[in-house]
Amino acid sequence: MLIDPADLESDLDTLEGIERASTRLVTQAIVDFRDEASAIFGRERDLPQDFAEDITREALDQMGVSRIPQRLYGKIDYKRARYVFHPDYALRQALFVDSKAEKTSGASTATLQTAQTSMKIMHVRAGSAVEVQGTLEPVIQTEIGNFLSTTIFVKYNYDEDAAGSKALESITIACVPHGFLQGRYNPDAENTFWRAGRNAPSLGEAFRVRAVFRLLAERAAWRVQRVPTLPEAFLWSE
Repeated sequence: MLIDPADLESDLDTLEGIERASTRLVTQAIVDFRDEASAIFGRERDLPQDFAEDITREALDQMGVSRIPQRLYGKIDYKRARYVFHPDYALRQALFVDSKAEKTSGASTATLQTAQTSMKIMHVRAGSAVEVQGTLEPVIQTEIGNFLSTTIFVKYNYDEDAAGSKALESITIACVPHGFLQGRYNPDAENTFWRAGRNAPSLGEAFRVRAVFRLLAERAAWRVQRVPTLPEAFLWSE
């Protein structure tokens, strides 16, 4: 009944379908919770990054997804071992959803660590090609079976006035392609959706990279969804 996620390396269309369905799930959870998210931004005085994580967790818990009693590890806020069911197959998935919050001036990108992607990160930095392997396992092996890694980012874009009050402007959901999809999305340093991250190699800072939403959406529009605040209607990008 269950397919082995490792077999998806030779079935990329099915893999893309799983990631698209997972993006729909996370997006719908955020759409349903966006009014409360706006209220939280308006009243909270903690760091936006801290309560953004809580918003995503509450939204997904409210939505509800299947649960498999398997502990997942990694530098991502929300981790859920779950089943994906489809009329033609079922499989185990390690769903990783990370939250970020930034002023609207930074709304066009999301900063990632290597531990948050299974892709090989290839782009040009300071005129030279950079190639760094993401360290998230594309297929997580456990005693109960293999799990497909899926990484989705929820980016909260907000404005802030002189008094420090914050207003949520929009939310971006972005699904980073699985490592098996390297050839479709990032075959080389020139054909990429990555840009240099805000780290200084000369100072020994940990490697960071930015996913550029526009470039990712040019490859597959459904991978980047913009959720406006109410009363503006949300329209799925396909």
